[in-house]
Amino acid sequence: MDMNLEQLRSFVEVARFGNFTRAAEELYLAQPSLSRQIAALEHDLGAELFHRSRGGSTLTAAGESLLPLARRMLADAESVRRELAEIAGLERGRVRLGATPTLCISLVAEVLSAFHAEHPAIELHLSEQGSRRLLDELASGELDLALVTTSDATSTGRFTVTPLLVEELVVVSSATAPPVTTRATIGIDEVAALPQIVFSSTYDLRSTTDAAFRAAGLTPEVVLEGAEMDAVLRFVERGLGVAIVPAMVLIDRPGLRSVRLDEPRLERTISVARPADVAPTAAVEVMRRTIGASATAFAARAGETMRLAGANSSAA
Repeated sequence: MDMNLEQLRSFVEVARFGNFTRAAEELYLAQPSLSRQIAALEHDLGAELFHRSRGGSTLTAAGESLLPLARRMLADAESVRRELAEIAGLERGRVRLGATPTLCISLVAEVLSAFHAEHPAIELHLSEQGSRRLLDELASGELDLALVTTSDATSTGRFTVTPLLVEELVVVSSATAPPVTTRATIGIDEVAALPQIVFSSTYDLRSTTDAAFRAAGLTPEVVLEGAEMDAVLRFVERGLGVAIVPAMVLIDRPGLRSVRLDEPRLERTISVARPADVAPTAAVEVMRRTIGASATAFAARAGETMRLAGANSSAA
């Protein structure tokens, strides 16, 4: 059989109107052209599809059998067309992205800005949570992708995890206050003696820094506990205390100065995770690539910011 989609579309419209003339008008075809398409389809199938009369056209038994199949084939063809359009131009779709709070004020802002500029028709949703909560949302189908900073995602086969970058944690203080040290690095014992602003217990960073102090047998001098990232940075800028933060957040923060920790330095690995058993849509795949490109560029900017901060500290 050589029937094509145009023939099936013509058949469905004639069946809908029961009239060749009205179907031809709907399809913007000349009636003779429509009649030839139906005749060719009947010839290919070896059966008449319509009882033709002056009062209109009604389906034969063969036509009744073909109609639901034709509608399904046309619907499938439209679905394929839309999927290909999404792949080619991302004309529609949705991406549900999760990220930790520290990444939301740095990397994620760059990612969403770049993605939206290229694909403004894609609907974006953002969940700002700790890594463990994000993995729960990913597992339950609430998210398509998650930017996480813990190794929990690799503990089961539920996720496909791609490391993006390894980020250093540094000590930040107010740029208007004297440097906390004149050296290029500072020891964890020296940091413990400084007035510190520490994060909420739900932050992955809090667990990392607490573990570092415990391993060194130290108890930090805490002046404020439980703040969110943006508030922590503002309090440090005002000179309330110091904080241990990812180097990435220093970008575009001239009110902060930073210093590296002595060896062993504190680091965290940022990864993008997605469900292992769900094939990503075209929009999600493009978002994943955008995240990778943005992370590379952001890491380079963070490195340059740290270099300049180190030079300024030395000069001070």
